[in-house]
Amino acid sequence: MARKKTPAIAWPGTPLPRVFFDRPSITVAPLLLNKVLAAADGRAGRIVEVEAYAGAIDPAAHTYRGKTARNATMFGPPGHLYVYFTYGMHWCCNCVCGPEGTGVAVLIRALEPVHGLALMRAARPRTAIDRDLCRGPARLTQAMGIDGAQDGIDLVAAAEGFTVLDDGVAPPEGLVGSPRIGISVAKDLPWRWSVPGNRYVSGPAAPRSPPLRERRG
Repeated sequence: MARKKTPAIAWPGTPLPRVFFDRPSITVAPLLLNKVLAAADGRAGRIVEVEAYAGAIDPAAHTYRGKTARNATMFGPPGHLYVYFTYGMHWCCNCVCGPEGTGVAVLIRALEPVHGLALMRAARPRTAIDRDLCRGPARLTQAMGIDGAQDGIDLVAAAEGFTVLDDGVAPPEGLVGSPRIGISVAKDLPWRWSVPGNRYVSGPAAPRSPPLRERRG
C-alpha cells in the first residue's frame, strides 16, 4: 500500500540533497551536526549528536552480517530513514548513507528542540524538563512521532512527513570523533560526534582537535 502523502515541511531551510548522503557514514555523520530534523506537523529539532555505522567493516552495525528483513532499508538508496525497534520498547532512527547496497547509516542520537515543543511534550508526557525531550535516540523518536511506519521514507523528497534541512547553521569545526556509546562491540571506534557544550547531548561531549600551534609542539 502506498504511503499517504503529507503536507510540505514548514520549518525554513533546504532539504539535504541525495548527494549529501551518498558518501561514507563516517563522512556524513559530523556534517549532520546542526542540521534540522523536521516534521510536517511543525516539530523540529537541531541534530546535536550522531554516530556512524559502517556496514560490513563494523561489527556494531546491523548490516555487518548481511541483509535481513529488519535491516533492508539500510541497504537501500541513500537519503532514506532507517527506523528499527530495540530492547522490545524503543524506536531509533538513522539516515541511510553511501551507495545502495553498502548498508551504512548515521544514528541520530540527540536533538535540540527548536519548534513544536507542545507536540513533543504531549508525545512524552512524563518528561519533567524540556532538556530531556530529545536527549537520546529513543526519546527523540517519541518526541518527533517516529516509529516503524517511517522506516524507509525518503528524507530527500520531503513528501512523507519528515526531512533533514540545512537552515544555514554550519556544523562545528575541529571536531574529533569519540567512542560510540550503548553498544557491546567495536566500542573503541571513534565514530561518535556531538556539538561541543550543547546541553541536549545524551553522553559525554565529543572533543575538539587542539589548535594547530599546540599540535605542532
